[in-house]
Amino acid sequence: MQATQPNQQIAANVKLGKDVRIFGFTNLYGCEIGDESKVGTFVEIQKGAKIGKRCKISSHSFICEGVTIEDEVFIGHNVTFTNDLFPRATADGQLQTEADWKCIPTLVKKGASIGSSATILCGITIGEGAMIGAGSVVTKDVPAGAVVAGNPARVMKAKQK
Repeated sequence: MQATQPNQQIAANVKLGKDVRIFGFTNLYGCEIGDESKVGTFVEIQKGAKIGKRCKISSHSFICEGVTIEDEVFIGHNVTFTNDLFPRATADGQLQTEADWKCIPTLVKKGASIGSSATILCGITIGEGAMIGAGSVVTKDVPAGAVVAGNPARVMKAKQK
């Protein structure tokens, strides 16, 4: 790992590949980051999240538990993933614990690109080489090679044959 700036919160249980670059003001715990990936400033990657090789995670992005990002994926600035279909603060009047909710996984396949400020709802797969437009809200699976945009995101261009 090459730390390019100070003020990083990298827990001891983070698995870093070779030549990973992490910029300042990050919060990483219990995650895996593959070889030659780059993590920008003000990024949080939670436990159980997996980032592949040669990925670029731009600043201000949030990658939560349950997200798997394969190799060579681009994550634009301020991208947010979710992992709970029915988020609540409490259960029976008490603050929720991990036992009170179910983590719903999300998969981003190799070579996909997610534009800045996109929100990715949990339980979906973004196909290989797909492109998500900036500001999109992705609520369902995205086919391989497709270009989607909007709220909710819709296919603008299908994969070329």
